[in-house]
Amino acid sequence: MLNRLKQIFYNTFYTTDDLHYFFAPGRVNLIGEHTDYNGGLVFPCALNIGTYAAVRKREDNKILLYSDNFSDKGVMEFSLSDLNKNNEHDWANYPKGVIYIMEKHGLVGSYGFEAVFFGNIPNGAGLSSSASIELVTALLWDELNEFGVDRLELVKMCQEAENEYIGVNCGIMDQFSIGLGKKDHAILLDCDTLDFEYAPVRLGECQLVIANTNKRRGLADSKYNERRLECEEAVRELQTAVDISNLCELSLREFEGIKQHISRPIVMKRARHAITENERTKQAAIKLKEGDLIGMGQLMNESHQSLKDDYEVTGEHLDALVEAAWEEEDVLGARMTGAGFGGCTINLIKNRNIEEVLSRIAKKYEARTGLNPEFYTVEVGHGTMKLSDFGTEDKS
Repeated sequence: MLNRLKQIFYNTFYTTDDLHYFFAPGRVNLIGEHTDYNGGLVFPCALNIGTYAAVRKREDNKILLYSDNFSDKGVMEFSLSDLNKNNEHDWANYPKGVIYIMEKHGLVGSYGFEAVFFGNIPNGAGLSSSASIELVTALLWDELNEFGVDRLELVKMCQEAENEYIGVNCGIMDQFSIGLGKKDHAILLDCDTLDFEYAPVRLGECQLVIANTNKRRGLADSKYNERRLECEEAVRELQTAVDISNLCELSLREFEGIKQHISRPIVMKRARHAITENERTKQAAIKLKEGDLIGMGQLMNESHQSLKDDYEVTGEHLDALVEAAWEEEDVLGARMTGAGFGGCTINLIKNRNIEEVLSRIAKKYEARTGLNPEFYTVEVGHGTMKLSDFGTEDKS
């Protein structure tokens, strides 16, 4: 990969002197969906696919960026004296926004740089390519200027860039799991307190497979806002009986004792999903630590059922893809991942005959929806890091 990046850099900037290489992964959430804004837990992991960057410091204040994924856009150029968002800069607003926010926090660079980006995250798969670009930029800017910023602070600044500069009101899960991911581990993260612990992911004879419905997530934004409002309504009504700020402060047992205070049945369902999903996420970390993949798979299945019945964010395409997977003996678990109404599923599948299994799933899905799914076999990889010339982590 680094040889390819080096060649792209030479073709773009006609030199390969003094290059530094960086990598930031994509991410997937194993379980814990729509819990983050309810004060609950998420359980993401970094992937072995992501965004690579080759960078070379300049002697002036210009920044020149090129992405091989957006080669038709050419080289984007701006200066450190003008970091305002420019829609014409397209994808380059993500790295630009990170530098802008870092400068806002007093991390002002002396010189510009030239950089080439290349990502092998599938387009539109919902594996957080934007946060991957942000984290790789934050680390390379930190390293070039020898700021020595704590990794968690870089993560927070990348989320701030996405919220304030790009204008997307995301939570911190994407940037956190990409910035602090650990090979062969998932992260049990409390999105409110940022308390977290690593849980080993030892899959043995199983494999993680992401399946893309190839259905655009048209309803996701509007339904996301609707669900948040419904959960806030549940909190307000439950506060007449108990002192809470978020739904996930309640255990399922506590919820069952006071749920009668929620007046609308649909709001009751939304609250039940958030609370049961939070419980499942806690259990998932335990199952993985115990090496209980069958138990983990069952929790994934239950998660999807809850997202379908109680939270109603799955839709025809995600249900078709998950239900086709459930019919396979070698699939231990399958669920939607992400906001819903399209996007991807995450599947835990035995390695034996995996190609035949995926082929059958694809045929059943196509028969129900008329669309062809795409499958990505992934591994749990490292978080954001500087690379040596040999593609390994730079220990210096």
